[in-house]
Amino acid sequence: MTGELRRSLKVYCADIGSIAGGKFGWAAKSRDISISGTSIEELALSVAHDLDADSAVALGFECPLFVPIVAEPSRLGCARDGEGARPWSANAGASSLATGLVQVAWLLGRIKAHASGSHHAHLDWAAFATGYRGLFLWEAFVSGTSKRGSHVDDAAAAVDAFYEALPDPRSCVRSADAYSLVGAALLRTGWTADVAILSEPCLVIRAAAHLS
Repeated sequence: MTGELRRSLKVYCADIGSIAGGKFGWAAKSRDISISGTSIEELALSVAHDLDADSAVALGFECPLFVPIVAEPSRLGCARDGEGARPWSANAGASSLATGLVQVAWLLGRIKAHASGSHHAHLDWAAFATGYRGLFLWEAFVSGTSKRGSHVDDAAAAVDAFYEALPDPRSCVRSADAYSLVGAALLRTGWTADVAILSEPCLVIRAAAHLS
């Protein structure tokens, strides 16, 4: 990634969870500031403001954003590469996926509504890094020993992991036959009309173990 993009990049992450139950939190970081909160509306407003200011924005979600559609039927629902003992289809993963289906779509719709300019959304890092602007969407993987004391802290851990992966973030989870849930949300909210995005996996960043 060029120095210009690195200077303008602002990284956000939303820790997906029940808003009514107080289990939603977000954090953001740029070269100059770090901010956080628990309001999903404030998150949407902040991202829209940064996009309109021509900042490059990377927005992550701590929930599965794509699932594999594998050829072998006995492996349908199995863990994605890199997930280990915490597959997307079991317990916490399945719960956050269901909650994320509505929260991700709501956020993308709200960001688009609040932003006054016309902005592009990206799932491909190379395309995003070349353009110097727009919205890059990624999945955060914060689990087990990488979790911290609160939902805001978990979001901050994912943001830190993204920054540590720069200048060239790499995916810890890959899928050649992805069904993109975030791609469906982008279609639903009018960010794109290209149905090919439904087969595009996104970058996944795994947070490091937390040393208490």
